[in-house]
Amino acid sequence: MTPKYYAPKGGHPGQDQLLTGRAVFTEAYAVIPAGTMQDIVVSSLPFFEDTRVWVLARPLSGFAETFSQYILEVQPGGGSDRPESDPDAQAVLFVVEGTLTLTLDGNDHKMTPGGYAYLPPSAAWSLRNTSDAPVRFHWIRKAYERVEGIDIPEPVITNENDIAPDPMPGTDGKWATTRFVDSLDVRHDMHVTIVTFEPGAVIPFLETHVMEHGLYVLEGKAVYRLNTDWVEVEAGDFMWLRAFCPQACYAGGPGRFRYLLYKDVNRHMKLR
Repeated sequence: MTPKYYAPKGGHPGQDQLLTGRAVFTEAYAVIPAGTMQDIVVSSLPFFEDTRVWVLARPLSGFAETFSQYILEVQPGGGSDRPESDPDAQAVLFVVEGTLTLTLDGNDHKMTPGGYAYLPPSAAWSLRNTSDAPVRFHWIRKAYERVEGIDIPEPVITNENDIAPDPMPGTDGKWATTRFVDSLDVRHDMHVTIVTFEPGAVIPFLETHVMEHGLYVLEGKAVYRLNTDWVEVEAGDFMWLRAFCPQACYAGGPGRFRYLLYKDVNRHMKLR
């Protein structure tokens, strides 16, 4: 089945619209619906041309602390020759619409929908839209936590369509995860994966664990349990879960429910 990838287009609601929406921000989680990603909330970044940004997540004291996540919309000819100014920041790029040209160590890579790139800290990279249509992609950033005796990971450039999902044991493939890097590779201190639920599939218990989560719904709809609440979500929505926030899912829609998932992994808990 061909994957689908929701991408925001912006715009502005008319004066005839009701104020009622599904946006929620609590002490344990946040839901940022697709409908909130309008023109009025876009941002700009240093050294980018013909680019606008929707910021989905940023570190906040006492809430989410490990990552930031953006959706970038780059017009033809736009991009940046120096996108990252933080030498400690690693990145994952994931393309949801259009064609992105990623230049890494002087080599060009064409990234199309489903395209994934892991870029380690201090990597020499830039990006451009050399096509004739806008490109939209996620950019997830995390300060890399160095550990003495463990090397920094190498770059990874691939596409979801070239990777077989790993089914969750005992689910007959109804719940599966597409992994872009080896989950046992402790050089990586974050994982960005794609989780797929077939219609009717569930997370059958309240997961409660230390990883902070960012979930962007790529396709479909579901009912998600967040802390004490059941929340309806659909393609284009973003969920931001604090560490230990109880979570579960029922994929009740007519098609697959899929999301891009960030979590922090493979490191000791900071004690100070």
